Amino acid sequence: MISSAVSSTARSTAKRLRGYLAALAVVGIAGVAIIAPFSEPGPALADQAFYERINQQFVPEDSQSPEIHLEAPTAEELPAPEPAPIAPATTGGGGSGEIPRYTGGGSPAEWMAAAGIPESDWGYVDAIVRRESGWNPNATNSGSGACGLVQALPCSKVPGNGYDPVDNLRWAIGYANGRYGSWAGAYAFWEANHWW
Repeated sequence: MISSAVSSTARSTAKRLRGYLAALAVVGIAGVAIIAPFSEPGPALADQAFYERINQQFVPEDSQSPEIHLEAPTAEELPAPEPAPIAPATTGGGGSGEIPRYTGGGSPAEWMAAAGIPESDWGYVDAIVRRESGWNPNATNSGSGACGLVQALPCSKVPGNGYDPVDNLRWAIGYANGRYGSWAGAYAFWEANHWW
């Protein structure tokens, strides 16, 4: 009888010990599952670099600081105005066809938001634009004439101004969706072919 009592106590103790170990294992696994995503530095650093890049302000290279004159000339010191020359009449064509360069400011995040690109697509857009133009709205391919952030070809197909980052991105939305089905599809094509 003593032997069966000892055996019963040992079984009961072993059963409790297994219960404690099982509970400890569950807590350990749950703790790892909850803490692990926050402990990896890789994705967080990538997200930080992405957000720093898309929020970086664009400053045109050829912009110059305006000169500030503190003393205003008197009326006697001002030269007499000269009449503006009259341009000769032209028929048809009209001008040099040069599209004005972008001189405004802003950041990629502001441009994408203004163009109506959902934030969920910003990573795809950033990957393409970073490689096509380096987020320089005035980028031009001297060989093909492609222009702007997404290197629209020809530049004249962009409604508005091909160098305006918002106009360029609005045009690119239709291009990405029409040709590739989505920005994700455009990105996949770019990765496979290194052009879009």
